[in-house]
Amino acid sequence: MLSIVLSLPAMNYPIPANPQEIAALRQKPVNEELIVAAIAGVVQVARDKGQSLEDLMAEVLADDALLDRSQRRWLSEIVAQAWERLP
Repeated sequence: MLSIVLSLPAMNYPIPANPQEIAALRQKPVNEELIVAAIAGVVQVARDKGQSLEDLMAEVLADDALLDRSQRRWLSEIVAQAWERLP
């Protein structure tokens, strides 16, 4: 689903440029474009901080109370796709 969304030609949300802009997305109604913008923002912020894809994947796959293991694995695949597709 999101792999298709990642290739949308135009988005109504700009890609967040910093953690504060990512957090501000919480105030918006959730839809596919918002999720894509959030993922793209996370990738951009990680790159700006000098993180590698492996660093970001470790964060996504880290155990937390929000997502179960299979959901984290699925999200990590989406994040990896975004990393490869975004300039």
